[in-house]
Amino acid sequence: MSDGETAARFIETQGGVMRFPADKPLRLDSGATITGLEVAYNTYGRLDAARSNAVLVCHALSGDQHAASRHPMTGKPGWWDRVIGPGLPLDTERYFVISTNVVGGCQGSTGPSSTDPATGEPYGLTFPVVTVADMVRAQVMLLDALGIEKLYAAVGGSMGGMQVLQLASDYPERLSSAVCIGAAARHSAQNIAFHEVGRQAIMADPDWRGGDYARQGVRPEKGLGVARMAAHITYLSEAALQRKFGRELQRDGLSWGFDADFQVESYLRHQGAAFVDRFDANSYLYITRALDYFDLAAQHGGNLAEAFRRSRDVRFFVCSFSSDWLYPTPESRQIVRALNAAGARASFVEIETDKGHDAFFLDEPVFHAALAGFLRSGTRGCE
Repeated sequence: MSDGETAARFIETQGGVMRFPADKPLRLDSGATITGLEVAYNTYGRLDAARSNAVLVCHALSGDQHAASRHPMTGKPGWWDRVIGPGLPLDTERYFVISTNVVGGCQGSTGPSSTDPATGEPYGLTFPVVTVADMVRAQVMLLDALGIEKLYAAVGGSMGGMQVLQLASDYPERLSSAVCIGAAARHSAQNIAFHEVGRQAIMADPDWRGGDYARQGVRPEKGLGVARMAAHITYLSEAALQRKFGRELQRDGLSWGFDADFQVESYLRHQGAAFVDRFDANSYLYITRALDYFDLAAQHGGNLAEAFRRSRDVRFFVCSFSSDWLYPTPESRQIVRALNAAGARASFVEIETDKGHDAFFLDEPVFHAALAGFLRSGTRGCE
């Protein structure tokens, strides 16, 4: 098969938005319910006759269902097109890959920018607070609607890794393998603090309007851009920032003002400006809050091993990156120790890299080989 034929075959995706009737509400941890739930998703590859080759891909905070297809708003390639495709770790000639947009998101799944059926207006801050467990419940509803009883694997990085852990804990019978990449079993105080800075930046923007900006025809772009800038620093390592930018100037000499003198300043401003084109500010509030609330051990009496007591038949692969200071390696090791204590089967690898937390999005051949090897070592029903 030529490269052109491979590309043409690969870009054929399916999916859309799954709409659930009012008699199938999503019940939330808060006690609230969402009726008329919508879950946006993409699929890549083909489901085999036994329905045994499905792989669920769970996205990070700012991700969406466009994991390996061009984003309709930005025109950019999918956020994991290095991993999903023919001959890649998530080989679409072997696996049927499903990528969803989480509940609370802003790319088609029900979230604060969606229309409240009770009022005909955007939810805004009347949207109920959601948790990672709520996101997983919505994904399981989608799997049921697609007729997939058991996943070959669930795979996710960062917030996606947390969804994978929650899925393996709450629905161990629904998957054979779980891949948790660059994540943790709970959000740390430092991470909560960074999120609070981002939320306050959004809420301090005059155009936020108490979360009612959509109905009033404005957008808190400046606040959301600053939130993204602050968060993006945590995704990179100091070594990566130094290697990419150092103290290089944008132009000859200093401006003696407050324009972007340094290349790193210009880079962060660009990241903030690009983000507001594709993301909703209220979704940022809700998703960061869901991450802050995540504490898998607390859901099981403070004992993380208890979270995996029913998951002994699930194969786990936990992966960390040596320069990730957002979710550092000791937090991944804590997950592995809990899995061992629960009697679950766990593999672990720390990838040596200076690329920081975002390494799982980037060109990391050792990580890609480890992921592919783990997936191929499982049940051979996908052959």
